[in-house]
Amino acid sequence: MPLQPFPFRLFPTVALLTATMWMTACAPVSRVILLPQPGGEPSAVVVRTPQAEAVIDSPYGVANVARSGRVGTDTTTADEVRSRYPRLLAIEPMAPERFMLEFEPGTSDLTQEAQSRLEAVIKRAGARPGGEIVVTGHTDRQGTVEANDQLSLQRALALRALFIERGFPPERIEAVGRGERDPLVPTEDEVPEPRNRRAEILVR
Repeated sequence: MPLQPFPFRLFPTVALLTATMWMTACAPVSRVILLPQPGGEPSAVVVRTPQAEAVIDSPYGVANVARSGRVGTDTTTADEVRSRYPRLLAIEPMAPERFMLEFEPGTSDLTQEAQSRLEAVIKRAGARPGGEIVVTGHTDRQGTVEANDQLSLQRALALRALFIERGFPPERIEAVGRGERDPLVPTEDEVPEPRNRRAEILVR
């Protein structure tokens, strides 16, 4: 009877290496290894079968799935992963990339300096065909919370439109407005801060 595929749940986006093993009397049939995340961000994965469940939440943690459906945990090392799975590592997805572009006060117009960087951002995003792009608009603390919510979304939508004009499929690009909630540089209310008038672009 063939082994049914096992589900695994990720939180948040994580780098995994999943290997299918040759059948022997004691070897696991599948092995999931949690790889280190870009920037050292914490991550975890749940590996679940009808018979068992295990969580791995540290770099190079391992979940071994047996033919019986049991899930055991273990740890490995970077050197062992490179030695045992070079071909799988060669096809590992590219790490997400983040970019930031700034806006003129009270508008959805990029600053002149940000316009000069836009082409490089579009080129990098185009190098990842099929990847998701999330554009998050932000404001400084000048103006009302309601107005800044609207302005931040306008900034995100303006950049989304620029990507679409350059040939990116609309379904690949999500626009989000965060208003003044997530300042890069915390300030008092009504203080202008050019670094907070920005959009963050995540390409993954």
